[in-house]
Amino acid sequence: MPYTFMDHTADFGIEVWAGDAGELFSGAAEALFDLIVDRGELRSETTRSLVIVGADWTDLLVNWLRELLYLWNGEQLLVCRTVVDPICPKGLRATVVVDRFDPGRHHIENKVKAVTYHLARVEVASGKWTARFIVDV
Repeated sequence: MPYTFMDHTADFGIEVWAGDAGELFSGAAEALFDLIVDRGELRSETTRSLVIVGADWTDLLVNWLRELLYLWNGEQLLVCRTVVDPICPKGLRATVVVDRFDPGRHHIENKVKAVTYHLARVEVASGKWTARFIVDV
């Protein structure tokens, strides 16, 4: 049976790098919400405290991003910025600054449906942290 591979246009791949794990996870959050909305339109309104757990760095990253995406898809809260501290491979605590969606003020650029495990990874080498993940749009 013949077959062919086709380009899949319903995904975005994102790569983030930082000097430490906390910066990496905050950077991943910024990248995710830069994809969703012009973050320059956001106003800091309220904060949320989050505790996220994972089996390892990659699982923690995906769980983190999924929780942030839930704030948007489930509660219509757009993430302005995050402070991640403390963090280890099994969990993190974070303060998340959010802005409630206002259709008169915010223009949604991409409708992100999910953060996937497909090709997701977190690596550290020579003090440089790198994360890659795929989002389904």
